[in-house]
Amino acid sequence: MEVRENALEPGGSQLPACHKKIKPYIHKTPVLTSRLINEITGAEVYFKCENFQRMGAYKMRGATHALLQLTDEERSRGVVTHSSGNFAQALALAARTLGVTAHIVMPTSAPEVKKKGVLEYGGIIYECEPTLAARNTAASEIQQKTGAVFLHPSNDPDVILGQGTAAFELLQDYPQLNFLLLPVGGGGLIAGSALAAAYLGNNCKVIGTEPFEVDDAYRAMISGKIEENKTTNTIADGLKTQLGSNTLPVILDKVERIIRVEEQEIIDAMRLIWERMKIVVEPSSAVALAGLYRERKAFKDKQVGIVISGGNVDLSALPF
Repeated sequence: MEVRENALEPGGSQLPACHKKIKPYIHKTPVLTSRLINEITGAEVYFKCENFQRMGAYKMRGATHALLQLTDEERSRGVVTHSSGNFAQALALAARTLGVTAHIVMPTSAPEVKKKGVLEYGGIIYECEPTLAARNTAASEIQQKTGAVFLHPSNDPDVILGQGTAAFELLQDYPQLNFLLLPVGGGGLIAGSALAAAYLGNNCKVIGTEPFEVDDAYRAMISGKIEENKTTNTIADGLKTQLGSNTLPVILDKVERIIRVEEQEIIDAMRLIWERMKIVVEPSSAVALAGLYRERKAFKDKQVGIVISGGNVDLSALPF
Protein backbone atom coordinates (compact mmCIF):
# COMPACT_ATOMS: atom_id res chain seq x y z
CA MET A 1 0.00 0.00 0.00
CA GLU A 2 1.30 3.44 -0.88
CA VAL A 3 1.99 5.88 1.95
CA ARG A 4 2.85 9.57 1.53
CA GLU A 5 6.52 10.25 2.21
CA ASN A 6 8.56 13.23 3.44
CA ALA A 7 5.58 15.27 4.66
CA LEU A 8 6.90 15.81 8.19
CA GLU A 9 8.80 18.95 9.17
CA PRO A 10 11.80 17.79 11.25
CA GLY A 11 11.29 20.50 13.86
CA GLY A 12 7.67 19.56 14.57
CA SER A 13 6.37 22.94 13.40
CA GLN A 14 3.13 21.37 12.07
CA LEU A 15 2.02 20.26 15.54
CA PRO A 16 0.30 23.45 16.79
CA ALA A 17 -1.96 23.60 13.71
CA CYS A 18 -2.65 19.87 13.98
CA HIS A 19 -3.58 20.18 17.65
CA LYS A 20 -5.87 23.16 16.98
CA LYS A 21 -7.63 21.26 14.17
CA ILE A 22 -8.41 18.11 16.16
CA LYS A 23 -9.16 19.81 19.49
CA PRO A 24 -12.96 19.94 18.98
CA TYR A 25 -13.05 16.18 18.34
CA ILE A 26 -10.85 14.79 21.14
CA HIS A 27 -10.54 14.88 24.92
CA LYS A 28 -7.67 16.64 26.65
CA THR A 29 -6.83 13.67 28.83
CA PRO A 30 -5.79 13.96 32.49
CA VAL A 31 -2.30 13.52 33.91
CA LEU A 32 -2.12 11.30 37.00
CA THR A 33 0.65 10.60 39.50
CA SER A 34 1.22 7.87 42.09
CA ARG A 35 3.24 8.36 45.26
CA LEU A 36 3.85 4.61 45.49
CA ILE A 37 5.07 4.30 41.90
CA ASN A 38 7.38 7.25 42.49
CA GLU A 39 8.82 5.44 45.52
CA ILE A 40 9.21 2.14 43.63
CA THR A 41 10.92 3.70 40.61
CA GLY A 42 12.84 6.47 42.36
CA ALA A 43 11.55 8.94 39.77
CA GLU A 44 8.75 11.50 39.68
CA VAL A 45 6.38 10.02 37.11
CA TYR A 46 3.58 11.79 35.25
CA PHE A 47 1.12 9.54 33.42
CA LYS A 48 -0.70 11.09 30.44
CA CYS A 49 -3.85 8.95 30.52
CA GLU A 50 -4.91 8.33 26.94
CA ASN A 51 -6.96 5.40 28.21
CA PHE A 52 -9.50 8.17 28.93
CA GLN A 53 -9.41 9.36 25.31
CA ARG A 54 -12.45 8.87 23.07
CA MET A 55 -12.60 5.14 22.12
CA GLY A 56 -10.02 4.50 24.85
CA ALA A 57 -6.68 5.20 23.16
CA TYR A 58 -4.40 7.94 21.80
CA LYS A 59 -5.02 6.71 18.26
CA MET A 60 -8.21 8.77 18.13
CA ARG A 61 -5.93 11.76 17.68
CA GLY A 62 -4.14 10.49 14.57
CA ALA A 63 -7.25 9.03 12.96
CA THR A 64 -9.14 12.30 13.40
CA HIS A 65 -6.32 14.42 12.00
CA ALA A 66 -5.85 12.18 8.97
CA LEU A 67 -9.57 12.34 8.14
CA LEU A 68 -9.72 16.11 8.57
CA GLN A 69 -6.82 16.51 6.12
CA LEU A 70 -8.72 14.71 3.35
CA THR A 71 -10.74 16.64 0.77
CA ASP A 72 -14.53 16.36 0.70
CA GLU A 73 -14.22 14.24 -2.44
CA GLU A 74 -11.79 11.88 -0.76
CA ARG A 75 -13.99 11.54 2.31
CA SER A 76 -16.97 10.74 0.09
CA ARG A 77 -15.11 7.63 -1.15
CA GLY A 78 -14.52 6.32 2.36
CA VAL A 79 -11.30 5.19 4.00
CA VAL A 80 -9.59 1.84 4.54
CA THR A 81 -6.94 0.72 7.00
CA HIS A 82 -5.55 -2.43 8.61
CA SER A 83 -5.20 -2.68 12.38
CA SER A 84 -5.24 -5.22 15.20
CA GLY A 85 -7.47 -3.03 17.27
CA ASN A 86 -6.99 0.50 18.56
CA PHE A 87 -6.47 2.32 15.26
CA ALA A 88 -9.32 0.25 13.84
CA GLN A 89 -11.62 1.55 16.56
CA ALA A 90 -10.26 5.08 16.30
CA LEU A 91 -10.78 5.31 12.56
CA ALA A 92 -14.26 3.81 12.83
CA LEU A 93 -15.30 6.38 15.46
CA ALA A 94 -13.62 9.33 13.76
CA ALA A 95 -15.19 8.34 10.46
CA ARG A 96 -18.64 8.07 12.02
CA THR A 97 -18.19 11.50 13.62
CA LEU A 98 -17.32 13.02 10.23
CA GLY A 99 -19.82 11.02 8.16
CA VAL A 100 -17.27 8.83 6.39
CA THR A 101 -17.45 5.09 5.60
CA ALA A 102 -14.63 3.13 7.28
CA HIS A 103 -13.40 -0.22 5.91
CA ILE A 104 -11.26 -1.99 8.52
CA VAL A 105 -9.02 -5.01 7.86
CA MET A 106 -8.38 -6.89 11.11
CA PRO A 107 -6.36 -10.08 11.72
CA THR A 108 -8.28 -13.08 13.00
CA SER A 109 -6.10 -12.91 16.13
CA ALA A 110 -7.30 -9.41 17.08
CA PRO A 111 -8.91 -9.21 20.54
CA GLU A 112 -12.67 -9.69 20.42
CA VAL A 113 -13.21 -6.58 22.54
CA LYS A 114 -11.53 -4.48 19.84
CA LYS A 115 -13.52 -6.09 17.02
CA LYS A 116 -16.69 -5.38 18.98
CA GLY A 117 -15.63 -1.76 19.38
CA VAL A 118 -15.12 -1.33 15.63
CA LEU A 119 -18.58 -2.69 14.90
CA GLU A 120 -20.20 -0.51 17.57
CA TYR A 121 -18.55 2.56 16.02
CA GLY A 122 -19.93 1.67 12.61
CA GLY A 123 -16.80 0.28 10.95
CA ILE A 124 -17.01 -2.52 8.36
CA ILE A 125 -14.66 -5.38 9.33
CA TYR A 126 -12.80 -7.65 6.89
CA GLU A 127 -10.85 -10.42 8.61
CA CYS A 128 -7.52 -11.74 7.34
CA GLU A 129 -4.65 -13.97 8.41
CA PRO A 130 -2.46 -12.43 11.15
CA THR A 131 0.43 -11.41 8.90
CA LEU A 132 1.47 -8.02 7.57
CA ALA A 133 1.37 -9.33 4.00
CA ALA A 134 -2.22 -10.53 4.45
CA ARG A 135 -3.24 -7.18 5.92
CA ASN A 136 -1.74 -5.23 3.02
CA THR A 137 -3.27 -7.53 0.41
CA ALA A 138 -6.76 -7.29 1.91
CA ALA A 139 -6.56 -3.50 2.27
CA SER A 140 -5.35 -3.15 -1.33
CA GLU A 141 -8.24 -5.26 -2.65
CA ILE A 142 -10.78 -3.19 -0.73
CA GLN A 143 -9.22 0.03 -1.99
CA GLN A 144 -9.46 -1.19 -5.59
CA LYS A 145 -13.08 -2.28 -5.19
CA THR A 146 -14.39 0.76 -3.34
CA GLY A 147 -12.06 3.63 -4.26
CA ALA A 148 -11.51 4.26 -0.53
CA VAL A 149 -8.47 6.25 0.60
CA PHE A 150 -5.86 4.15 2.41
CA LEU A 151 -4.71 5.47 5.79
CA HIS A 152 -1.77 3.65 7.35
CA PRO A 153 -2.30 3.12 11.11
CA SER A 154 1.15 4.38 12.09
CA ASN A 155 3.20 5.49 9.06
CA ASP A 156 0.88 8.11 7.55
CA PRO A 157 2.35 11.60 8.21
CA ASP A 158 -0.99 13.07 9.29
CA VAL A 159 -1.54 10.15 11.66
CA ILE A 160 1.95 10.63 13.15
CA LEU A 161 1.29 14.32 13.77
CA GLY A 162 -2.04 13.58 15.41
CA GLN A 163 -0.49 10.99 17.72
CA GLY A 164 2.15 13.51 18.74
CA THR A 165 -0.47 15.83 20.23
CA ALA A 166 -0.69 13.70 23.41
CA ALA A 167 2.95 14.46 24.22
CA PHE A 168 2.42 18.03 22.97
CA GLU A 169 -0.23 18.54 25.66
CA LEU A 170 1.82 16.77 28.35
CA LEU A 171 4.97 18.79 27.68
CA GLN A 172 3.03 22.06 27.55
CA ASP A 173 1.57 21.34 30.99
CA TYR A 174 4.80 19.87 32.44
CA PRO A 175 7.71 21.54 30.62
CA GLN A 176 10.17 20.46 33.32
CA LEU A 177 10.13 16.77 32.29
CA ASN A 178 13.58 15.26 31.78
CA PHE A 179 12.40 12.16 29.93
CA LEU A 180 9.45 10.91 27.93
CA LEU A 181 8.97 7.13 27.84
CA LEU A 182 6.71 5.61 25.20
CA PRO A 183 5.76 2.17 23.90
CA VAL A 184 6.89 1.41 20.35
CA GLY A 185 4.90 -0.60 17.81
CA GLY A 186 4.57 0.98 14.39
CA GLY A 187 6.32 4.06 15.73
CA GLY A 188 3.58 6.63 15.19
CA LEU A 189 3.28 7.59 18.86
CA ILE A 190 7.00 7.86 19.57
CA ALA A 191 7.77 9.65 16.29
CA GLY A 192 5.00 12.19 16.86
CA SER A 193 6.06 12.59 20.50
CA ALA A 194 9.69 13.14 19.48
CA LEU A 195 8.55 15.89 17.10
CA ALA A 196 6.57 17.45 19.97
CA ALA A 197 9.62 17.40 22.24
CA ALA A 198 11.75 18.94 19.48
CA TYR A 199 9.20 21.67 18.79
CA LEU A 200 8.77 22.66 22.43
CA GLY A 201 12.55 22.71 22.86
CA ASN A 202 12.79 21.89 26.56
CA ASN A 203 15.61 19.32 26.23
CA CYS A 204 13.31 16.45 27.18
CA LYS A 205 14.87 13.17 26.03
CA VAL A 206 12.57 10.68 24.29
CA ILE A 207 13.07 6.97 25.00
CA GLY A 208 11.20 4.02 23.49
CA THR A 209 10.17 0.81 25.21
CA GLU A 210 9.24 -2.50 23.60
CA PRO A 211 9.03 -6.21 24.40
CA PHE A 212 12.03 -8.46 23.73
CA GLU A 213 9.60 -10.60 21.70
CA VAL A 214 9.04 -7.79 19.16
CA ASP A 215 12.22 -5.72 19.35
CA ASP A 216 12.39 -4.51 15.74
CA ALA A 217 12.77 -0.86 16.80
CA TYR A 218 15.73 -1.72 19.02
CA ARG A 219 17.40 -3.52 16.12
CA ALA A 220 16.46 -0.77 13.66
CA MET A 221 18.25 1.82 15.76
CA ILE A 222 21.39 -0.31 15.46
CA SER A 223 21.10 -1.18 11.75
CA GLY A 224 19.59 2.11 10.56
CA LYS A 225 16.95 0.27 8.51
CA ILE A 226 13.50 -1.24 9.01
CA GLU A 227 13.74 -4.62 10.71
CA GLU A 228 11.16 -7.40 10.82
CA ASN A 229 9.99 -9.52 13.73
CA LYS A 230 10.24 -13.27 13.21
CA THR A 231 7.77 -13.88 16.06
CA THR A 232 5.05 -11.79 17.68
CA ASN A 233 4.70 -13.80 20.88
CA THR A 234 3.88 -10.92 23.23
CA ILE A 235 0.98 -9.99 25.46
CA ALA A 236 1.34 -6.42 24.16
CA ASP A 237 -0.89 -6.96 21.11
CA GLY A 238 -0.72 -3.29 20.08
CA LEU A 239 3.06 -3.49 19.56
CA LYS A 240 3.21 -6.39 17.10
CA THR A 241 3.67 -4.15 14.06
CA GLN A 242 6.96 -2.79 12.73
CA LEU A 243 8.39 0.65 11.97
CA GLY A 244 7.68 2.40 8.67
CA SER A 245 9.44 4.64 6.17
CA ASN A 246 8.19 7.83 7.87
CA THR A 247 8.53 6.78 11.52
CA LEU A 248 12.04 5.30 11.30
CA PRO A 249 13.88 8.50 10.20
CA VAL A 250 12.31 10.49 13.04
CA ILE A 251 13.21 7.78 15.55
CA LEU A 252 16.81 7.55 14.32
CA ASP A 253 17.15 11.33 14.52
CA LYS A 254 15.30 12.18 17.71
CA VAL A 255 14.94 9.12 19.97
CA GLU A 256 17.66 8.55 22.56
CA ARG A 257 17.39 4.76 22.80
CA ILE A 258 15.04 1.79 23.17
CA ILE A 259 14.59 -0.20 26.38
CA ARG A 260 13.46 -3.81 25.97
CA VAL A 261 11.38 -5.63 28.59
CA GLU A 262 10.33 -9.20 29.39
CA GLU A 263 6.73 -10.41 29.25
CA GLN A 264 6.53 -10.87 33.04
CA GLU A 265 7.77 -7.32 33.53
CA ILE A 266 4.91 -6.05 31.34
CA ILE A 267 2.37 -8.06 33.33
CA ASP A 268 3.79 -6.85 36.65
CA ALA A 269 3.70 -3.21 35.51
CA MET A 270 0.16 -3.58 34.21
CA ARG A 271 -0.97 -5.08 37.50
CA LEU A 272 0.74 -2.31 39.47
CA ILE A 273 -1.16 0.35 37.52
CA TRP A 274 -4.48 -1.47 37.92
CA GLU A 275 -4.01 -2.07 41.65
CA ARG A 276 -2.41 1.19 42.74
CA MET A 277 -3.72 3.79 40.30
CA LYS A 278 -7.18 2.18 39.98
CA ILE A 279 -7.30 2.65 36.21
CA VAL A 280 -7.79 0.19 33.35
CA VAL A 281 -4.81 -0.05 31.01
CA GLU A 282 -3.97 -2.56 28.30
CA PRO A 283 -0.66 -4.49 28.23
CA SER A 284 0.92 -2.23 25.58
CA SER A 285 0.35 0.73 27.91
CA ALA A 286 2.32 -0.93 30.71
CA VAL A 287 5.47 -1.45 28.63
CA ALA A 288 6.78 2.07 29.34
CA LEU A 289 6.47 1.67 33.11
CA ALA A 290 8.11 -1.75 32.82
CA GLY A 291 11.03 -0.10 31.01
CA LEU A 292 11.30 2.62 33.63
CA TYR A 293 11.40 0.06 36.44
CA ARG A 294 13.88 -2.21 34.62
CA GLU A 295 16.36 0.66 34.28
CA ARG A 296 15.28 2.70 37.28
CA LYS A 297 18.85 3.64 38.25
CA ALA A 298 19.12 5.71 35.05
CA PHE A 299 16.00 7.70 36.00
CA LYS A 300 16.60 8.17 39.72
CA ASP A 301 15.43 11.60 40.92
CA LYS A 302 14.38 12.56 37.37
CA GLN A 303 10.97 13.76 36.17
CA VAL A 304 9.53 11.29 33.70
CA GLY A 305 6.47 11.50 31.46
CA ILE A 306 4.73 8.30 30.34
CA VAL A 307 1.91 8.17 27.80
CA ILE A 308 -0.57 5.48 28.82
CA SER A 309 -1.52 4.56 25.29
CA GLY A 310 -4.87 2.85 25.82
CA GLY A 311 -7.27 0.94 28.00
CA ASN A 312 -9.10 -1.42 25.65
CA VAL A 313 -8.78 -4.74 27.43
CA ASP A 314 -10.53 -8.09 27.09
CA LEU A 315 -11.64 -8.45 30.70
CA SER A 316 -12.18 -12.19 30.23
CA ALA A 317 -8.49 -12.72 29.43
CA LEU A 318 -6.54 -10.72 31.99
CA PRO A 319 -2.97 -11.96 32.61
CA PHE A 320 -3.33 -11.82 36.41
